[in-house]
Amino acid sequence: MDLRIFTEPQQGASYDTLLTVAKAAEDLGFDAFFRSDHYLAMGSADGLPGPTDAWITLAGLARETRRIRLGTLMTAGTFRLPGVLAIQVAQVDQMSGGRVELGLGAGWFEEEHKAYGIPFPKEKFGRLEEQLAIVTGLWETEVGKTFDFDGAYYQLSDSPALLKPAQGKVPVLIGGHGAKRTPRLAARYADEFNIPFASVEDSERQFARVRAAAEEIGRKKDDLVYSNALVACVGKDDAEVARRAAVIGRDVAELKANGLAGSPAEVVDKIGRYAGTGSSRIYFQILDLDDLDHLELISSEVGSQLG
Repeated sequence: MDLRIFTEPQQGASYDTLLTVAKAAEDLGFDAFFRSDHYLAMGSADGLPGPTDAWITLAGLARETRRIRLGTLMTAGTFRLPGVLAIQVAQVDQMSGGRVELGLGAGWFEEEHKAYGIPFPKEKFGRLEEQLAIVTGLWETEVGKTFDFDGAYYQLSDSPALLKPAQGKVPVLIGGHGAKRTPRLAARYADEFNIPFASVEDSERQFARVRAAAEEIGRKKDDLVYSNALVACVGKDDAEVARRAAVIGRDVAELKANGLAGSPAEVVDKIGRYAGTGSSRIYFQILDLDDLDHLELISSEVGSQLG
């Protein structure tokens, strides 16, 4: 089971805070550091000191880390033109020595688009499909050849299809709860399918849909990595769990029902249930980025048992 750290900086985090967490995650043996791609805080958070851009952040971290993989859950397709995104991701991959992964989604938070003057188109899923075709197509085009695309939303003509990533292939993550279009899109373009904040039962159903969609187009169902993203609130005892839950404004019972919360033994047991669905990667959503002891506990008491 791969264990990864997933952060939500729009809730309030500077680049320096993210750098500290990423370095701690690397030192503690986590497989990857991921972040969301949002420009506006959600809920009651004040979002101070203000938003940071996902790919600028990852570019900085690429030069400040050595081993840990870096990526997004999920880059919002509404924020970037696909040709530009392909260059951005390839450049950060070059800067990291080939450690980048691209999670790409349609974009959904209308309020942040209004707040920062970003167009919020009605038809987002069709755009996402074209974006995936363009980004992956640009990377796959041989050096010296050109790439063309004539879609409903995007048109590219005689593109030199540069820059190339350092990796032979940047892993692409697609995720979500959609029952029909999402599995088909994942089957066609994804190296990893991620379902966020889902129960064991819902994960099992959605993974089955993706496996079936993969087999329908001739892929082996296990060609994809299957993963879960879940809020984390782990404590060595009940008091520590309660304290951590209070800091992030959540109820312990709710966290235990919907996330990875409780003692290390409880969390290991629940991860085992997700593993039973075929999930081989867990993203711990860490909401209190000042609590590095939380990361150390997860690493030493949960990660040590899951290998």
